[in-house]
Amino acid sequence: MTQPTYPTLSSIAVSQPGLIRSAALVLGGAALVAVCAQISIPMYPVPLTLQTLAVLLVGAVLGSRKGAAAMLTYLAAGAAGLPIFAGGGASLLSAKTGQLTPTLGYLLGFVLAAGLVGLLVERFAADRTPLGTALAMLVGNAVIYIPGLLLLGTLTGLKGQGLLAAGLTPFLLGDAIKLALGAALLPGAWALLRRR
Repeated sequence: MTQPTYPTLSSIAVSQPGLIRSAALVLGGAALVAVCAQISIPMYPVPLTLQTLAVLLVGAVLGSRKGAAAMLTYLAAGAAGLPIFAGGGASLLSAKTGQLTPTLGYLLGFVLAAGLVGLLVERFAADRTPLGTALAMLVGNAVIYIPGLLLLGTLTGLKGQGLLAAGLTPFLLGDAIKLALGAALLPGAWALLRRR
């Protein structure tokens, strides 16, 4: 017996995607994350941005494959030198040290999170209710934090409470607000589609 697959918002809104439309959705998802990365509060070593909200929304709206592809496109564009990372960053190397940026683990987590949130939408229709959306986004956030904290600790030498204070604790309130916003936006978008 195969697991049922539920449609994503993008698959309903763009009923016959084709290659060009799929590419446009992926590029649009990457662009949304790039714009949201510029809405930030500078903090060191990890800034507070709207980027994670965009990552999780892109995964939910585009689904697992296109969501992950959008994040890979975003990473590739930044690695190629486009100033699309938080604060106008344009490299996976730190301007201060020339070493890998302390945010690299979080950026890699974006790919995993978008893919996983998309999968939760496709398998369980997780974006149809506020609770389902909140749970999917909570899992997505955890998937961003795990590689983020691991690589942050490796690159900076931070451990234990110091690591959590630099790479997790300052972001929890903002993530809770973003989670609540996403839990309102996605079911709201489905309600609008049903009325059409």
